[in-house]
Amino acid sequence: MESLKQLDYFAIAIYMLLMAGIGLFLGKFVKNIGDYFKGGNSIPWISGAISNFMTKFSTFIFVAYAGIAYTDGMVAITLIWSTVVPALFGAFIFAKKWRRAGIITPMEYLETRFSPAVRQVFSWSGVGFKILDNMVRLYALALFVNAATGISLEASILTCGIIVALYTIAGGLWAVVITDVVQFVILIVATLILLPLTIKAGGGISNIMATIPDQFHWFKGPKGMPLYVMVYYLMILIKYSGNWTFIQRFYSVRDETAGKKQALLSAAFFLIFPFIFLFPSIVARQIIPDLANPEMAYVSICLKLLPEGIMGLMVAAMFAATMSVLSGEYNVTAGVLTKDIYQRVFKSNASDQELLWVGRMMTLFLGALITVGALYVGGFGGAFEANKLFTGLFALPMTIPLILGVILKRPNPTGALATVGVGIIVGLVLNSTKTVSWEMGTLIEIVVCVAIFLISGIRRSSNQEYNNRVAAFFKRIKTPLREDEKPIENWDFQRSMNRLYAIALLVVGLLFMAMSIPSMGNASGNSSFIAGILCLILAVVMWFVIGKKKTELKSPF
Repeated sequence: MESLKQLDYFAIAIYMLLMAGIGLFLGKFVKNIGDYFKGGNSIPWISGAISNFMTKFSTFIFVAYAGIAYTDGMVAITLIWSTVVPALFGAFIFAKKWRRAGIITPMEYLETRFSPAVRQVFSWSGVGFKILDNMVRLYALALFVNAATGISLEASILTCGIIVALYTIAGGLWAVVITDVVQFVILIVATLILLPLTIKAGGGISNIMATIPDQFHWFKGPKGMPLYVMVYYLMILIKYSGNWTFIQRFYSVRDETAGKKQALLSAAFFLIFPFIFLFPSIVARQIIPDLANPEMAYVSICLKLLPEGIMGLMVAAMFAATMSVLSGEYNVTAGVLTKDIYQRVFKSNASDQELLWVGRMMTLFLGALITVGALYVGGFGGAFEANKLFTGLFALPMTIPLILGVILKRPNPTGALATVGVGIIVGLVLNSTKTVSWEMGTLIEIVVCVAIFLISGIRRSSNQEYNNRVAAFFKRIKTPLREDEKPIENWDFQRSMNRLYAIALLVVGLLFMAMSIPSMGNASGNSSFIAGILCLILAVVMWFVIGKKKTELKSPF
């Protein structure tokens, strides 16, 4: 397998400096804990949608799903389209509820809706699951970097972990969202350059379909069986609807309408881009038919088709994808550690400034723990299998009470706690029983968890104080926000953000143009140069938006 050249490393280094610089710049705007963990409820809905999309598409897609695409073809896209469903549920059910809840962390509402004990159990167990989940993502990124560069797995994990922790610690949620937008541009442009090169290398669409016809069935292989697909979609619906970063984006925008728009745009992204991302891995089956490790399909096709410099940008795009996920997860999980555990349990009278610094220290702690843990993910059978195992064991039991609790009034704290305890035990038993398939075991676990939670609501609680608190909570999430409850837009801050977008896009545009020079005259070099020009044009547009009066034009991002 080929490896990166000197120009590729230069492109990656520039990208890393850009991401770190954005985080450090935004640090000066973070004045309190609300800014750090929910952006002061001022995240524009377009930026929120892009960030929501980016926090779900890590290098895991280009490793785990790429492996499925190489082995079984279009069924990988069938599975990944499961992400569209929770975005639609978010748009029409959850967006307005989470925005009206008035929370800083997803766990905060559990104390009002259930009890302090429920909040603590879900906070501690949720943090544990987040650490496991993000270990898989960092491991997947390190596999990609290891294959592309030859750098050891350990060094890859350490480098990636340090960079993402630094800019998240400094800039909080705003750093997460703005770097997500910049990374979105890099990722989409890089993958769009690869797509036509792959089609050309395969001899055109008609030749590709004739050469590997079995790869173009939507339900091929064991992962395409109806029961497997149904359970997988159900699992993703539950997992994403209760995902902390997913919820965080809803309560970080200005109002309910912005939340709905954000979710619908996220759904559109989830529908359109998976095909662009995974088609090269499908075609890799024809171009590189004897690949030893299917999870290396995407990096292998990149190394084969992309010239020096452009390959560096593709690796930077992979960094972009995973760092978007990890930065968002670090921020929201640090929020739970700070607000739901540190302040609630250890120091209820902590000042806002103290909580801000605790939040940064918690982000550093999480980054270190996940970086170390990522070294051991290989023992679980690879990225896809590890993710599937952790989700079934922990995410489902912890998420079902979280999302059903904001819809149903009757289930009580005992039901929420029992769902977690019994659900994890059932998951452990089923996953260790070799005669039970993953899909059947997961379906049984979901049914058991939902049943336990619903049964707890059959009998109304005799605790009147609890009933009144729950009634008040549901009244609040059913009541539209008043205008005075919505944040006043800070136009000085918006102008600063527009300048930052413009400068970042300028750097990205110049980077694409510079990397294309050695390859000018061929398709990849020409495409990269054109992409760079488009980024420069967008940078100029963003810069001149700054000059508009606030009554004439608002920041699009």
